[in-house]
Formats: sequence, C-alpha cells, structure tokens
Amino acid sequence: MPHLPTIYLDNNATTRLDERVLEAMLPYFTNSYANASSGHLAGLSVQEAIENAAWQTANLIGANEEEIIFTSGATESINLAIKGLANETKKHIVTVGTEHKAVLETCRYMESIGFDVTYLPVNSAGTLDTNLLNEVITNKTLIIIVMMTNNETGVIQNILEIGSIAQAKNILFMCDATQAAGKIPIDVKKVGINLLALSAHKFYGPKGVGALYVSAEAKLKLTPLVHGGGQQRKFRSGTLNVPGIIGLGKAAEIAVLEMDTDKNRIIKLRDQLEKGLLQIKGSFVNGNIENRIYNTSNICFPGVNSEKLILALQNISVSNGSSCSSVTTEPSHVLKALGLSDDEALSSIRFSLGRFTTAEEIEETIIRVSTLVKELKG
Repeated sequence: MPHLPTIYLDNNATTRLDERVLEAMLPYFTNSYANASSGHLAGLSVQEAIENAAWQTANLIGANEEEIIFTSGATESINLAIKGLANETKKHIVTVGTEHKAVLETCRYMESIGFDVTYLPVNSAGTLDTNLLNEVITNKTLIIIVMMTNNETGVIQNILEIGSIAQAKNILFMCDATQAAGKIPIDVKKVGINLLALSAHKFYGPKGVGALYVSAEAKLKLTPLVHGGGQQRKFRSGTLNVPGIIGLGKAAEIAVLEMDTDKNRIIKLRDQLEKGLLQIKGSFVNGNIENRIYNTSNICFPGVNSEKLILALQNISVSNGSSCSSVTTEPSHVLKALGLSDDEALSSIRFSLGRFTTAEEIEETIIRVSTLVKELKG
C-alpha cells in the first residue's frame, strides 16, 4: 500500500466538506435540535435558520427563497421535477442522450406510463444542436430537460439559447445543475429555467441534501411524490434534515463569495495537469476543450484499460465515468455519444479538481499516470 496521503481528483463524484460548513452545521445536531415544524420558540428558531438557508441557496442561482424545495439530493430533485408532471395532458418530453442516469432512467419510467420521450444526440464536442431541438418540438411537448454541465466531460450546454426556445414555445425548461451549482454563475430568471436540481455535496456541503428550484409556472403543474404533514408548501412532506439544510445554505454562501477565486486557482491546476498528461503519446481530451467547466478533464489514453490504471494508481482517486455508474464495466454512454469507440471509452479517465487540490498533487499525478500508462501499454 502507498505511504503517501490520498490525492483526491474525483470532485465531480463528491467533494470534501468545507470546515466552515461543518462549523455551521454542528449546533443543529446538539443545542438547536428542535423540529422546524414545531410551533414553540425552539422550533421557530430552527425554522428561521431554515428560511435563511433557503435564501442562501436561492441566492446562489438567482431565485427567490420561496421557490426552493429541499430534498435528499439532485436525484430526488430530478425525480420530483419529472414525475411530478405525470398528470399533465401534454405527454412529450425532450432530453439529451448524454444526461445523467437520474434523468435518463426517470424519463424511461415516464415512457412506461404513457409519455413519449425524444433523446437528442450531441456532436463530437458533446454539445446539443439547438436547430435539432427546434425540429423535434411539437404542440404536445411539455418539457425540455438539458443538463447545464456534463458530469463526465465538463461540457457546458448553451442553456441561454435553450431557455429562449422553451420560453418562445411556452414549454417548461428543466436543468440538472448538479455539476454547475457553486462553480459557475447561474441566473434561473435570466435563462428562463423553470426547474433546477442541485446537490450540496458537489460544492463542499454535506451528502444527503439538495434542492429543487421551482418557478411560479412550474408550481402550477407540479404534484408531490411524498405526502404527509404538508411541509415545504406540500411539495415534499417529511421532517426536514435541518443540519444538512444549514450545511447546504452555508456551502452556497461560501460559493457565491469565493467562486471567482476557486475558478482562477483551479483552472491553472487543470491546465498544468493537461499539459503534463498530453505529453503521453496518443492521449487526447474528450469533449469540447473550450466550452467546459474549469475543474474537469476527461482524457483518453488509447490502449490502456482505465480500470487497471485506476487500481494501479492506488492512492490517487480518479474515475472512469459517472460515480453513479462506476460499478459497471460498460463503456460510458456519454463518451459513446461523442463518437468514441468502446475501447476508447474504456481507456478514458475523468480527473475532477477541487478547492483543496494542490499543485504538488497535480505534479505527483502527472508523474504517476505517465509512468503507469507506459507500463500498462508495455
């Protein structure tokens, strides 16, 4: 086993909890433990803290606090946003083949209950042709679902144009912003987003908590999946995860203040990483290298099995696909959609950097990966 500490370059799977977030959460495990739905003074105090967290979360994406529904994470948010439309008379959904499995599997469920779903392709850079989007929209189209930033390649879609198309045709627009929230500026009002999903643990908050933004238009159509005490304006009943919600709010607050600082530092580290790894003969970056999130680099090392490389790296944590799909040995559906062969997809590694990544760790990674690729090819 290696003696070096872990070098963590899998921040798109999850991030380390920021100590400032932990500090904000701790009182709500001990002293301030009252149920936020209780009418006594202790409960009202916790409810006030929840409302502040809702404001912090809303502020991150340009929303209003009453438009935020707290969930267990983006997967639940996505399920509520899509399945919550099951009673609508329009039965056509448009999405993209490179979406996260949380969207794709939920859309497949919607097909099983009578919806038609169009899965649009992307080009070799991983972006959606909006002309094609326009072509498939019909008078039965209820919602367009496009993720803001791809979790595997980091490719950023043209959500401003997609939002304009949706608004012009009076269609709901849902955006999975799991990899974008906390990293890049988001303004749901400017873009025309009606439903947006995010998870705290992708931007240095706790696991098991997320949010769904629901616009006024979407609220008129959305029905709850969970019934009970009527919490969160009846959209999601159940006792609130108070420490988690406080952590989400604090992580959002820090992200707003430090987004530019994080970006400027991390993009230099990503460029350092790519400059070193692209010296390896035959290696190339998957997806659009210009229009992508700054922390993500998906690199193909032709002729090298990514699973063997990941195991050989030992204390360096990287990924060969979505964290929700990494238990399978199937080639990534995202990379296949870009036109990669099975072998190329299975030879690709995702490096995702974060707030706590250092230049020394990047240099060590370059040396280790370069050495191991040569050995595995040999």
